[in-house]
Amino acid sequence: QVQLVESGGGLVQAGGSLRLSCTASASIFSVNAMGWYRPAPGKQRELVALITRGGSTNYADSVKGRFTISRDNAKNTVYLQMNSLKTEDSAVYYCNVVHVSGLVYWGQGTQVTVSS
Repeated sequence: QVQLVESGGGLVQAGGSLRLSCTASASIFSVNAMGWYRPAPGKQRELVALITRGGSTNYADSVKGRFTISRDNAKNTVYLQMNSLKTEDSAVYYCNVVHVSGLVYWGQGTQVTVSS
Protein backbone atom coordinates (compact mmCIF):
# COMPACT_ATOMS: atom_id res chain seq x y z
CA GLN A 1 0.00 0.00 0.00
CA VAL A 2 1.32 3.41 -1.01
CA GLN A 3 0.00 6.47 0.74
CA LEU A 4 0.02 9.78 -1.12
CA VAL A 5 -0.18 13.17 0.57
CA GLU A 6 -0.91 16.14 -1.65
CA SER A 7 -0.60 19.81 -0.90
CA GLY A 8 -0.27 23.18 -2.59
CA GLY A 9 -3.70 23.80 -4.03
CA GLY A 10 -5.52 27.05 -3.50
CA LEU A 11 -7.03 30.14 -5.05
CA VAL A 12 -5.02 32.24 -7.48
CA GLN A 13 -5.77 34.90 -10.07
CA ALA A 14 -5.42 34.16 -13.75
CA GLY A 15 -1.81 34.52 -14.79
CA GLY A 16 -0.57 33.47 -11.39
CA SER A 17 1.33 30.41 -10.21
CA LEU A 18 0.91 27.52 -7.83
CA ARG A 19 3.08 24.53 -6.97
CA LEU A 20 1.50 21.22 -6.07
CA SER A 21 3.37 18.59 -4.08
CA CYS A 22 2.73 14.88 -3.71
CA THR A 23 4.72 12.83 -1.23
CA ALA A 24 4.62 9.05 -1.45
CA SER A 25 5.07 6.68 1.48
CA ALA A 26 7.11 4.36 -0.75
CA SER A 27 10.47 5.00 -2.33
CA ILE A 28 10.16 6.87 -5.55
CA PHE A 29 12.33 4.19 -7.09
CA SER A 30 9.63 1.58 -6.41
CA VAL A 31 7.26 3.34 -8.77
CA ASN A 32 7.25 3.29 -12.53
CA ALA A 33 5.65 6.69 -12.87
CA MET A 34 4.12 9.51 -10.90
CA GLY A 35 1.76 12.03 -12.34
CA TRP A 36 -1.04 14.50 -11.93
CA TYR A 37 -4.54 14.15 -13.31
CA ARG A 38 -7.68 16.28 -13.31
CA PRO A 39 -11.29 15.70 -14.36
CA ALA A 40 -12.14 16.48 -17.96
CA PRO A 41 -15.39 16.63 -19.94
CA GLY A 42 -16.27 13.19 -21.22
CA LYS A 43 -13.46 11.54 -19.27
CA GLN A 44 -13.09 10.41 -15.73
CA ARG A 45 -9.68 12.09 -15.41
CA GLU A 46 -7.19 13.35 -17.92
CA LEU A 47 -3.44 13.28 -17.66
CA VAL A 48 -1.93 16.66 -16.85
CA ALA A 49 1.71 15.67 -16.44
CA LEU A 50 3.72 12.53 -15.83
CA ILE A 51 7.28 11.70 -14.87
CA THR A 52 8.69 8.21 -15.17
CA ARG A 53 11.23 6.48 -12.99
CA GLY A 54 13.77 7.19 -15.68
CA GLY A 55 12.96 10.88 -15.63
CA SER A 56 11.01 11.14 -18.86
CA THR A 57 8.10 13.57 -18.80
CA ASN A 58 4.83 13.87 -20.63
CA TYR A 59 2.35 16.73 -20.64
CA ALA A 60 -1.16 17.41 -21.84
CA ASP A 61 -1.10 19.73 -24.83
CA SER A 62 -3.15 22.26 -22.89
CA VAL A 63 -0.42 22.75 -20.25
CA LYS A 64 2.76 22.43 -22.29
CA GLY A 65 5.02 25.41 -21.76
CA ARG A 66 3.13 26.45 -18.61
CA PHE A 67 3.40 23.47 -16.25
CA THR A 68 6.53 21.62 -15.17
CA ILE A 69 6.65 18.30 -13.36
CA SER A 70 9.71 17.43 -11.31
CA ARG A 71 10.70 15.20 -8.43
CA ASP A 72 12.88 15.06 -5.36
CA ASN A 73 14.05 11.49 -4.98
CA ALA A 74 15.32 12.00 -1.45
CA LYS A 75 11.88 13.19 -0.34
CA ASN A 76 9.84 10.74 -2.46
CA THR A 77 8.02 13.78 -3.70
CA VAL A 78 6.79 14.92 -7.09
CA TYR A 79 5.98 18.54 -7.83
CA LEU A 80 3.81 20.27 -10.38
CA GLN A 81 4.81 23.87 -10.98
CA MET A 82 1.90 25.63 -12.63
CA ASN A 83 2.56 29.02 -14.20
CA SER A 84 0.41 31.33 -16.31
CA LEU A 85 -2.68 29.72 -14.87
CA LYS A 86 -5.96 30.06 -16.71
CA THR A 87 -9.51 29.83 -15.42
CA GLU A 88 -9.90 26.58 -17.33
CA ASP A 89 -7.15 25.06 -15.19
CA SER A 90 -9.52 25.17 -12.22
CA ALA A 91 -10.09 21.59 -11.03
CA VAL A 92 -9.30 19.08 -8.37
CA TYR A 93 -5.83 17.74 -9.14
CA TYR A 94 -5.08 14.15 -8.23
CA CYS A 95 -1.66 12.64 -7.71
CA ASN A 96 -1.20 9.22 -9.26
CA VAL A 97 1.43 6.57 -8.73
CA VAL A 98 2.00 3.43 -10.77
CA HIS A 99 3.91 1.02 -8.57
CA VAL A 100 6.37 -1.49 -10.01
CA SER A 101 3.89 -4.20 -8.95
CA GLY A 102 1.42 -2.75 -11.42
CA LEU A 103 -0.88 -1.39 -8.74
CA VAL A 104 -2.14 2.15 -9.18
CA TYR A 105 -2.64 4.55 -6.30
CA TRP A 106 -4.43 7.90 -6.11
CA GLY A 107 -4.17 10.80 -3.75
CA GLN A 108 -7.18 12.46 -2.17
CA GLY A 109 -7.04 15.44 -4.53
CA THR A 110 -6.20 19.08 -4.05
CA GLN A 111 -8.39 21.92 -5.28
CA VAL A 112 -7.00 24.52 -7.65
CA THR A 113 -9.21 27.52 -8.35
CA VAL A 114 -8.17 30.20 -10.84
CA SER A 115 -10.20 33.38 -10.78
CA SER A 116 -10.53 35.82 -13.67
